[in-house]
Amino acid sequence: MSAATTPRYGHAMPFGATVLPRGGVRFRLWAPADKRIELAWTSAGAPGAPPRRLAAPRDAQGWREVVVHEAAAHDAYRWIVHEPGAGEIAVPDPAARANPDGVHGASRVVDPGAFEWDAAEAGWSGRPWHEAVVCEIHVGAFTPEGTFEAAARRLPQLADAGITAVQLMPLASFGGRFGWGYDGVLHYAPHAAYGTPDDLKRFVQAAHRLGLMVMVDVVYNHFGPDGNYLALYAPTFFDASRHTAWGAAIAFDGPDVAPVRAFFRHNALYWLEEFRADGLRFDAAHAIADTSSPDILEEIAAAAHALGRAEGRAIHLVLENEHNDPARLGPGDASRFEAQWNDDFHHAWHVRLTGERDGYYRPFADDPAGRLARCLAGGFAHEGPGETRADGVHVRRPATRAVPLSATLNFLHNHDQIGNRAFGERLVALADGAPMRLAVATMLLAPAPCMLFMGETHGATTPFLYFADWSGDLRRAVTEGRRREFAHFPAFADPATRDAIPDPCDPATFARSTLDWDALRDGAHARWFAFYRELLALRRAALWPVLPRLHAGPHAAQRLGEDGLVLRWRFARAHGSGDDELVLCANVGARPLALGLPPAGGRENAAAAAGETLFVLGDVHPERLGPWSARWSWHAARSRA
Repeated sequence: MSAATTPRYGHAMPFGATVLPRGGVRFRLWAPADKRIELAWTSAGAPGAPPRRLAAPRDAQGWREVVVHEAAAHDAYRWIVHEPGAGEIAVPDPAARANPDGVHGASRVVDPGAFEWDAAEAGWSGRPWHEAVVCEIHVGAFTPEGTFEAAARRLPQLADAGITAVQLMPLASFGGRFGWGYDGVLHYAPHAAYGTPDDLKRFVQAAHRLGLMVMVDVVYNHFGPDGNYLALYAPTFFDASRHTAWGAAIAFDGPDVAPVRAFFRHNALYWLEEFRADGLRFDAAHAIADTSSPDILEEIAAAAHALGRAEGRAIHLVLENEHNDPARLGPGDASRFEAQWNDDFHHAWHVRLTGERDGYYRPFADDPAGRLARCLAGGFAHEGPGETRADGVHVRRPATRAVPLSATLNFLHNHDQIGNRAFGERLVALADGAPMRLAVATMLLAPAPCMLFMGETHGATTPFLYFADWSGDLRRAVTEGRRREFAHFPAFADPATRDAIPDPCDPATFARSTLDWDALRDGAHARWFAFYRELLALRRAALWPVLPRLHAGPHAAQRLGEDGLVLRWRFARAHGSGDDELVLCANVGARPLALGLPPAGGRENAAAAAGETLFVLGDVHPERLGPWSARWSWHAARSRA
């Protein structure tokens, strides 16, 4: 393949190590503290030689810049901070593209232009959001090898199931060998245990060959506790007046924050441009404190969408936001986000299937079926941050505004909802087969985009536990804190039960969370796979063509007794006037449901409407729905008058 036909991608950054066009490397660090700092550089061609020290004086804006004309890709380097009273402290580059020896080791120079992408990559333009069927995966636990290379070999099975996108849990380097990734400290360096930056690029390339989008989970609300040296030489990177669960908040507003904001804006563009990611998921957006206008999330969104327009490809931005803020959501708006994880959909189904009402399930204990209907018709069941009453119960106010259903990403499993449980059980291990199948079908055959968790398509029962490779005092604090966290739940009132909770820092806990691919050979798991595959094929054939014409909503939701739901989703006709409707009539309870009810609001009851049957699940009759049964049907166009 000639150079002319080989796409090469790199993101230009104002910091980090940059290989210069005519040779040499520019090293740049924002370190405004009044301290002596040096660059320690070692040539890859002389790995045993002592590092060469070069002075890095501070300019008026706090930048330290050193150009080493002899330097090249693969060279090792560190910054040496001379700390009064503590001597020399060697620190990695916070914007290093690679840190193969862990977060306390030396950084490596990477030349992104050296990677040769397939010629076909230049023609990849992504996929429209209405085709999104996302699978969240943890690279380390997705396969026994725990690498990008091994994960790439499993991608054909995801594509065969009907998945169209993979969302990688955070990749930024964190302390230790294993962890969830939400304690990253080197935001530009893929975690070394997963592989090299080039390995990640090969993973993305393999996904694109299969028509799969790749999204990356990013954490911009805090740094992890192990390996974060920023406060040593850039104390204004943090705002000591604002405290979070992880320490001082990141200083996104106030004076002298332009380099801080640039660090995260460039990080988002780095994953999208240099690694050709198709989108980003932003962790805990509600925990980012920023009073600027635009705030940092709006600034990043505008920059990411501008990149997508310039490159002629679809880029999708998704939030995690406990506040369910509709103002942040607006497909097509340059500074907004395409979608948000819909915890409400999960919580409503979880309470309905398991009867659990502790913790954040309490607001859903009262009429979970009604809250499910609200999610299916208008997006969210609740909005706003909520409040904690005097009795300790956290309450949420009902949603007063609908959001476009395309802006909610529904799921029954994710890393939090499994891993935040003491023993990491998946919902499929807590609910019976028929109720679980109905929950799956309502997710996959509703207009909102949907997300699965790795292994879900084959009904995996492998637990996904909380794991983190800490040591010393940090390990003790995490292990003891994990058990204290569950002390207020009745099921863990007995100290012996709490002591049985797996130690997050035990390598065996991580090993138990590794997905069991051999389970696919078992008949029960194979049947789950066939069920998901059938529904996703139906979603592709019947829903994708009409989803671009889905009305913004809210859509009609009708209750039939305590457990009956009738949803009517409206789609504009491609030609002519009126709306087509997709109608779901479901019994989300364990007792048969009679459908012989009079018309509601001048509209015929779902039981009496003929329609064209799309899918039937369970025991369905014209006048009755059996337990955990449902019928989806298309109805002819209605006049909008």
